[in-house]
Amino acid sequence: MKKLRSYFSCVVFYCFSVAILAQNNDLNLGEKVQPVNEQSKFIDPNYHIWGASVVKGYDGKYHMYYSRWKYELGHMAWVTDSEIAYAISETPDGPYRHKNVALPARGNRYWDGTTTHNPTIIKKEGLYYLYYMGTTSSVKAKQPTSMQQKDWWKYRNNQRIGVAWSVSPEGPWSRLDKPIIDTSEDLKASDALITSNPAINIGPDGNIFAIYKAVGKQEGWQPVDMKTDDSYKVSKGDRVRYMQAFAEHPLGPFKKREGTIFELKSHENSHMIAEDPYVWSQNGLYYALVTDIKGLFTGDNGAIALMESTNGLDWKKSKHALVVPSKILKEDGSTTDYKIERPQLLIEDGKPTYIFGALGITVNGVHRGHACNLRIALVDKKK
Repeated sequence: MKKLRSYFSCVVFYCFSVAILAQNNDLNLGEKVQPVNEQSKFIDPNYHIWGASVVKGYDGKYHMYYSRWKYELGHMAWVTDSEIAYAISETPDGPYRHKNVALPARGNRYWDGTTTHNPTIIKKEGLYYLYYMGTTSSVKAKQPTSMQQKDWWKYRNNQRIGVAWSVSPEGPWSRLDKPIIDTSEDLKASDALITSNPAINIGPDGNIFAIYKAVGKQEGWQPVDMKTDDSYKVSKGDRVRYMQAFAEHPLGPFKKREGTIFELKSHENSHMIAEDPYVWSQNGLYYALVTDIKGLFTGDNGAIALMESTNGLDWKKSKHALVVPSKILKEDGSTTDYKIERPQLLIEDGKPTYIFGALGITVNGVHRGHACNLRIALVDKKK
């Protein structure tokens, strides 16, 4: 009985502590956001660059991992030809210098053999862990590719989540021969078709938590039939949702939690309301940045929103939900005509100091004619 009372006392104390943290939490990243300029871009005339994940290494330098694919292939070749590249800087504000390709194509016999994309880097106990989306296809995509081509969907529907690890930020990287978060065998599961775009970090309890993009199989779903031109129309899958998984070690195994998150009543049938989370923990709480697709969390379509959770399971928008508006302030007082996507944070000494986001730029009237990364500084307001 004494042990039972002690156990319940610990539970009550923990719940009380979490409640106090939640009450005292006043994280306001939006007020820290600084204007940008042309030097805030990480751009390459020969490549599309999509997103970036940056970590301060054990060596004190800043290590960036980003998706890139050849410029002439166009934006939609991200799913067929992306590779994860590596750059380095002495300071968080750059300049970042490309060093090598961290995860190149390794042959379509592998689950991630043709494409590596959307990296997230963490470090733990002397090692670096690089999470990413990988895919493959037995069919070579015709270029320039698009969502109207059936071969594009072969690549898209093979997306899975993997991890690579290294003792050095420059590599070489070891990779698993199987995904760490695969699709569910249950044909009715929200992630029966694809798992993608991992958001993975270390929780307040020291364990690993993940949020990932999931697509299920709608009623009547069929795999892509390369013999018919319009077969992809029944192969697209169901609505885009987000799910969670947890692990004790960065390499897994990851245990999925049933159900989806970032949902709102009366919007259950929307195709997608949040996109591309980044997750971290701070002051005992779990946080996520998401792209607010319909403005349901911030009132601004395409803005970056802040979500929070006391337990890593149940999520709600934060008190100060708006982080980066869809129109980003420049140093000259004007605003951009584009939004950032796939937000990621650089965290130093437990605090976010920069946001890195993917940027699609209109070129000669072509939407996302070029893509780069945008770096946004986060600075505390002067008291």
